[in-house]
Amino acid sequence: METIEMVDVWRRVIVGDEKSWVLFENGTCVILMDPEDDLAAQAIEILREYGPVHPGSPAADFGTIDLEAAPGWVVYGHHNDVLNYVSPEEIEAPEDVVIGLLGRSKRDQDGKGLTVVHVEDKRPDR
Repeated sequence: METIEMVDVWRRVIVGDEKSWVLFENGTCVILMDPEDDLAAQAIEILREYGPVHPGSPAADFGTIDLEAAPGWVVYGHHNDVLNYVSPEEIEAPEDVVIGLLGRSKRDQDGKGLTVVHVEDKRPDR
């Protein structure tokens, strides 16, 4: 999925128009509940800590949410504000485990690559 499509999906999916967020290369979205001066740097630090998967630890856990605002699912992990989108086109069997493993894999890739592709700045004073 291209960046512009991912930005559109996250704009529809994130609840609350006032939330700033950062999108990474493989589709990981970090929502910044307490935005600092440099949103990208803040999101990178969060994803550096909470992105990589470590088997047998909370970093390997995941859950899925069926979406209403867009086709597909959101996969969450051990940080409530680090999310991944999985579209129906990406999977053959829409089972929670398959969806969760794909979303977790994207988070792991982004947690290691840390490449920001979009910053959505919703701070009122900007």
